[in-house]
Amino acid sequence: MKDWRIDRRMFLRGVGAAVALPMLDAMVPSMARATRAASAGAAGAGKLAGGFPKRMAWVYVPNGKNMEDWTPDTTGPNYDMKMILQPLAAHKKDFTLISGMAHKSADAMGDGGGGHARAAATFLTGHHPRKTSGANISSATSVDQVAANANGSQTRLPSLELTCDRGQAVGQCESGYSCTYQFNLSWRSETQPMTPEVDPKLVFERLFGAGTPEAKAQQAKRDRYNTSILDIVAEDARGLQTRLGVGDKRKMDEYLTSIRDVERRIQSDSKFDIVVPSAGEAPVIPDDYDYREHLRLMYDMMTLGFQTDSTRIITFIAAHDGSNRPYPQAGVADGHHDLSHHRNEQAKKALLAKINTFHTTQFAYFLAKLKSIKEGEGNLLDNCMIVYGSGLSDGNSHSNRNLPVILAGGGGGTIKTVGNHIRVKEETSMCNLYLSMLDRVGVHQDRLGDSTGKLAELDKA
Repeated sequence: MKDWRIDRRMFLRGVGAAVALPMLDAMVPSMARATRAASAGAAGAGKLAGGFPKRMAWVYVPNGKNMEDWTPDTTGPNYDMKMILQPLAAHKKDFTLISGMAHKSADAMGDGGGGHARAAATFLTGHHPRKTSGANISSATSVDQVAANANGSQTRLPSLELTCDRGQAVGQCESGYSCTYQFNLSWRSETQPMTPEVDPKLVFERLFGAGTPEAKAQQAKRDRYNTSILDIVAEDARGLQTRLGVGDKRKMDEYLTSIRDVERRIQSDSKFDIVVPSAGEAPVIPDDYDYREHLRLMYDMMTLGFQTDSTRIITFIAAHDGSNRPYPQAGVADGHHDLSHHRNEQAKKALLAKINTFHTTQFAYFLAKLKSIKEGEGNLLDNCMIVYGSGLSDGNSHSNRNLPVILAGGGGGTIKTVGNHIRVKEETSMCNLYLSMLDRVGVHQDRLGDSTGKLAELDKA
């Protein structure tokens, strides 16, 4: 039994279903062998920390922050956590708070209005988008797709793109800019955005369905009879568990329970379709729509994607930039975009801070989920690099300087600043951070967007 090993690409299978396994201790040696093979000819490519892969994710929240309730007065490990960061207090030692970063490519550069479109379009590309409302859109390959192009073959899904806002495919959304810019973060090329998925059910099927006509028929049958995908693979699961050690059995039980929990939540609340508004209007939200649950289901999908090593690269738009969504969940009836143009009115800034705090509360839920999953001597978050932030700092002025940025996770032990607030030189390009993240997953390049070098501060203990 000590010599028995599981291939990390093994699935639990049934008729029309294929459920990836979580990262088990019995997989580590085979993963290390796979990594050595993948890195042949490219020093350091795809290296694993302690046998576990490094994952990358970007979580985008819109319209900037009320920065006075975000930015600490001090740096170092003992920094003061302002109101918006308070929901993350339990995870303070698990992330780096970074101040001073900028996206200068989001400047107008003679293009006039369109700060929200440029903020989203440059967030992962560092490239100034072409101002157009037609089909001749132009941006640049985003950092996630640079990583996917290099390492995506190591997983079943090279990357996963998610959103909680159904995007507009055509037309302009802001000041002559195509809606494409505001509703997409990830770009395969300068003319091809990676359209994110808004429906948690379809994300679940991508992660756990076999993808064949037979699988789709089985999915329809499960929907009709309200049964679980786990019923299809139960026999295979029982056979595997008889061969697992005590720790891996516990991991499998927790994993299968989490899958069933997500299934039940999707089945009980499947109405996530919001009518897309025209520019400046509030979205039409159904009475039974639960945005908080939608966010958390997407965070659960991200966790499952990483836990099963189905993908190591994810982008998630919590809400598109320029969103005027109200937040009754946070006690805010006003539209988010309207409040972000607060004109320094304290009452509006206080409501804006409540929206910002709502989002960090949901992000804290995600971090807690990642930390609850053991990997070797640590947990899943230890082997992640997750950027949480916005392409704007002050939404009132559409400023893209001193952006609100969190880098969560330890990058497999390669990030020395975890637990600290660091302040980099003013106007340091966000792409410098991305180059350093790419380095840590074995993708070495000298430039991305408007980068000026790597972010050396991450290597300073």
